[in-house]
Amino acid sequence: MTPEELLRHYDEATSWSAGCGLSVNEAYERALSVRELRINRGEQPRGYKIGFTNRTIWPRYGVYAPIWGTVWNTTLAYCESAGVVDLAGTSQPRLEPECVFGVRATPPARATLDDLRAAIEWVAPGFEIVQSHMPDWKFNAADTVADGALHARLLVGQRIAADTLPRDAAAFEQQLATARISLRCGDEKKDEGVGANVLDGPLHALLHFLQALRDCPGATDLQPGDVVTTGTWTDAWPVRAGETWRADFAGALAPLTVRFT
Repeated sequence: MTPEELLRHYDEATSWSAGCGLSVNEAYERALSVRELRINRGEQPRGYKIGFTNRTIWPRYGVYAPIWGTVWNTTLAYCESAGVVDLAGTSQPRLEPECVFGVRATPPARATLDDLRAAIEWVAPGFEIVQSHMPDWKFNAADTVADGALHARLLVGQRIAADTLPRDAAAFEQQLATARISLRCGDEKKDEGVGANVLDGPLHALLHFLQALRDCPGATDLQPGDVVTTGTWTDAWPVRAGETWRADFAGALAPLTVRFT
């Protein structure tokens, strides 16, 4: 599938009749070509999403390693405690509660967890709306990469200055990794999870992503001002217009509510 075809499916929210027919490395090349098409038409990269960091859901989707893709000015929104997300133009949307980082500086080469901790400007709860253009969410790893890493929308909640949290990477990660979450749709509890689900903690997920990003030919390194969302703490849940969802995070992250239109 060509970059132009991939972008058309994204724009029109239409399903693929079959998989992308690529290897994972080829799919990243194709995704970077789609990125250039989107930049050329005026969209602006705002950072990255990391997907499939939650090992508990790997068998459910048949993808057994993390992936990554671009977050755009057209897909990113901020709020304090509650926000509204329009699902128009998405394909089979699902919701994922996540921990989001704001980057203040490009981490050095061969960055350690402490280097990453120093590079973080803020931490926030987030809802990533993921999507699939493969029917019934049946795909392989390369399909997910070619499909924009399944990214559709990102709502970022209350941002907490990283300087107010432990400066030591181990203590910082412990605080996030042990935090729990309760996810509700209306009055119904849907799921629960813990920060350690994402590769043992969000900072570890960020480290894995940075190494993968720098190993990908043609990829743009992390930049000051980038947003990185680090993967879902629960399963990904189907959503539709009219629903209201709430994630109650324990610990440093504030609760976050989203209403879908």
